[in-house]
Amino acid sequence: MTVASKHGVRAKTPFRFDNVGSFLRPEKLKEAREAFAKGSISAQDLKAVEDEAIKDLIQKQKEVGLKAITDGEFRRSWWHLDFMWGLQGVEKQDIKKGYQFQGEETRAETARLTGKISGENHPFVEHFQFIQQFADEEVVARQTIPAPAQFLAELQRPENVEITNQLYPNQNELAEDIAAAYRTIIQDLYEAGCRNLQVDDCTWGMLVDENYWASRHDGANVEDIGTLYVSLNNKAIENHPEDLIITTHVCRGNYHSTWASSGAYDTIAKILFAQEKVKAYYLEFDTERAGGFESLVNVSDDKLVVLGLFSSKLPELEDKAQIKERIEEASKYVPIERLCVSPQCGFASTEEGNILTEEQQWAKLRLVREVAEEVWGK
Repeated sequence: MTVASKHGVRAKTPFRFDNVGSFLRPEKLKEAREAFAKGSISAQDLKAVEDEAIKDLIQKQKEVGLKAITDGEFRRSWWHLDFMWGLQGVEKQDIKKGYQFQGEETRAETARLTGKISGENHPFVEHFQFIQQFADEEVVARQTIPAPAQFLAELQRPENVEITNQLYPNQNELAEDIAAAYRTIIQDLYEAGCRNLQVDDCTWGMLVDENYWASRHDGANVEDIGTLYVSLNNKAIENHPEDLIITTHVCRGNYHSTWASSGAYDTIAKILFAQEKVKAYYLEFDTERAGGFESLVNVSDDKLVVLGLFSSKLPELEDKAQIKERIEEASKYVPIERLCVSPQCGFASTEEGNILTEEQQWAKLRLVREVAEEVWGK
């Protein structure tokens, strides 16, 4: 049986045709953010522009056929730092050096501790309430946030680690406070109506990259750090409501169409795929940098895999026949009924966005939908 056969649609997230979350910012929104940064418009003026841009985006998501809608991360500058800045005990800080990508360096900003961490009154709850009003019987509103492990990694950057250790000399207390803050936010999101939470996580892409380990000289290893990260992520989502579907997206960096890390999932598969207590993994498989599908054999039987076979970095459309062949290859390791497809990452993990047009973005998603419908049915 080939994947051209019909294997059934899904009525709940993750859907056969899915997306990772962020979208290219329209020019009007970029101009408003720039004007706000210069003090030319008020926060209320900026919010009005954001609201209109998000309403338009949601309509376009529905038109393209997405069953899980997001605000495109339009109220954020970064996929992760804005969330961290919204935590109690955390501040935005300019630093000397940004994140290093292939041939590019990002803006130099970070999240740094000012005191003990907690999660009450997080602004993302209000952000979610706005998109929740557009959910209906056909679509679910999805909230995306960075993983607890990602926050821990940020606090342990060379620029931040001294202050982190001063405030948290006990690493177990640090992990406990991070997890507790996340549980507070997850509960607040749930009470606001959230039933689909996506946790974005670049730490695993870092751990499989040889260059990352070449830069470390502290005797750490993949197993120890991987176990720490999966334990923290699990602690942060433990005892969440049963009808809240939590998934994770594993990323190798997505900035202005460049990437940050490279390596197959093999070295972290037995930790991440077998132990993390999420419902599904959104995984990057758009280039050979992710390796083959063999490591998917470690995905426990109760979980789904969303294959990121399409590139959000490039305007060129993928070949449908080749994509179907890759789905068939992946189905040797995870049954076809537990597979879905999407782009490998969002289209704009930061407000700069990837190097393609909005029309090319929507054309890419239309292609993903076509493939999904041809493989699993409408």
